[in-house]
Amino acid sequence: MTLRTRAAALLGLTLTALCAALGPTGPAAAHAVVVTTTPQRDEVLGYAPREVLVTFNENVGVVPGRVQVLAPDGKRINVGEPEVRNGTIRIALRPSDRPLGTYLVSYRVISADSHPVAGSFTFAAGAPSATPPEPALAESESPASVLVPTAKYFGYLGLLLAVGPPLLAGTMWPRRRSRRGATIVALAGLGLVAAGTLGTWVGQAAQVVGAPVGQLTPADLRAVADTDIGVVLAARLALVGLAAALLPAVMRGSGDRSSAGRLVGRRVSTGALVVTALAGFVTWPLAGHPVASPLPPVSIALGTLHVAAMAAWLGGLLALAAFLVRGTHERVLARILPAWSRLATLAVAWLVAAGFGQAVIEIGRPSALSGSTYGRLLLAKAILLAGVLAVAAGQRRLIRRRIAALRPRRVARAAGVELAVTAVVLALTAVLVQTPPGRSAGTAADGVTREGVAQSLTTDLFTLQFDIYPAVAGTTNSLHAYVYTPQAKELPVAEWTVTAALPEAGIEPITVDVFALEPHHGSAEIHFPVAGEWTLRVSARTSEIDRSTATTTVTIR
Repeated sequence: MTLRTRAAALLGLTLTALCAALGPTGPAAAHAVVVTTTPQRDEVLGYAPREVLVTFNENVGVVPGRVQVLAPDGKRINVGEPEVRNGTIRIALRPSDRPLGTYLVSYRVISADSHPVAGSFTFAAGAPSATPPEPALAESESPASVLVPTAKYFGYLGLLLAVGPPLLAGTMWPRRRSRRGATIVALAGLGLVAAGTLGTWVGQAAQVVGAPVGQLTPADLRAVADTDIGVVLAARLALVGLAAALLPAVMRGSGDRSSAGRLVGRRVSTGALVVTALAGFVTWPLAGHPVASPLPPVSIALGTLHVAAMAAWLGGLLALAAFLVRGTHERVLARILPAWSRLATLAVAWLVAAGFGQAVIEIGRPSALSGSTYGRLLLAKAILLAGVLAVAAGQRRLIRRRIAALRPRRVARAAGVELAVTAVVLALTAVLVQTPPGRSAGTAADGVTREGVAQSLTTDLFTLQFDIYPAVAGTTNSLHAYVYTPQAKELPVAEWTVTAALPEAGIEPITVDVFALEPHHGSAEIHFPVAGEWTLRVSARTSEIDRSTATTTVTIR
């Protein structure tokens, strides 16, 4: 098997593991969580509010035009631009033409860690509407649910390919071994990083506007540039371009016969490439969870170290297995493997230490380790990584016994196992960075629980609001009904007619006696013999000639 074939085989194995591990993912989860709302979710008020407050667990930015409040008649009643302060969105409302019934609040914001957040909740004035209002443009749950984690994965894979060959070339590459293939692989890795960054850019645009990727416009893509993550992604692309310009000079190696001036120039290029790589590593945590953690500077530092250690260890292992293990004289290999073992051990130590620190911050509390999706993904990643480290430990023992260089095939097979398993680890990481951290689990805003049934119904003549308590079969239930004008003014009723039927059980309409407690308020006692979906008809005559009937279905337990 040729050198180029071995490199292609290892890369193919890594990509195959990606497809198996990543697959179709669920919706891209947002990372800011609504902790309180005013009014509360599903709350029933005795009046129509003049503002709505939505408070998140971190600072957010509003996506222009994507925050709205719909009145019971389906009309938009929020006025002006929402105010945002300390994670709270304040939405001013105008009076509705039909104020009684269910209101819908929908929003799309950008969380502090750059992930778009979309959601909605309802509340009611007087009683909930039988049919809640719906937004004119439905929100897309996951417009880029596969694109974003896939793009992030290819970005990670590109880091391995781009970092590994230059790392070995600058530390332990044999003078007589060609560097051409390794240079091509490193440049291809930079191309993957750029492609992954562009994919993340497109996915971010799709999530921000809530539209499928195919429906994005150039303006949607340009809008990402005005966000924090857009600045980070643009900086990463610029650093990739700079690294691509510096890489060929670095990969030529110090063993070439060249003038002192060229040698100095190569060293300058190497130093510049190292600085560029470090700056590039910082862009990964800046586009993720660390910027919104309780300790942003610490999380960003740990994230940078984690990514750099991962790229050094796995990238170096990939380059070693693809280019140096086979075809290198055993005496040369006997010098390379111990040097690689020391470097890999240091990288793994930093990888584990930084990863542990990140986990402690992002999990927040021990219960979230098993009680949240983020925690379970983290456990799966840790278990797989432990298996890889066990294989690596076996390799290190062979190297210490100075027999690894005599068994290059065994070393190559073990490296292949490590790379295959870590491909799955990288896939889990790509999903993990799209999952809300464990520290945000259980912080969602509570809703209001109600017993019984309450509804708001609208006819051509009036708005009827009623409630039935406790809405249980086999006992006496109380019914209270109220009639209002469309503008929510009390409307006197001259005559009430109320019937309840359960057609599916063969129960014909039962007429209920109604007592007028107030001109617009009727009360009755209803006995439902069996549970089911009962048809309730409420008729009200408001004058000698004006009568209207509202019909609905109520669930009796």
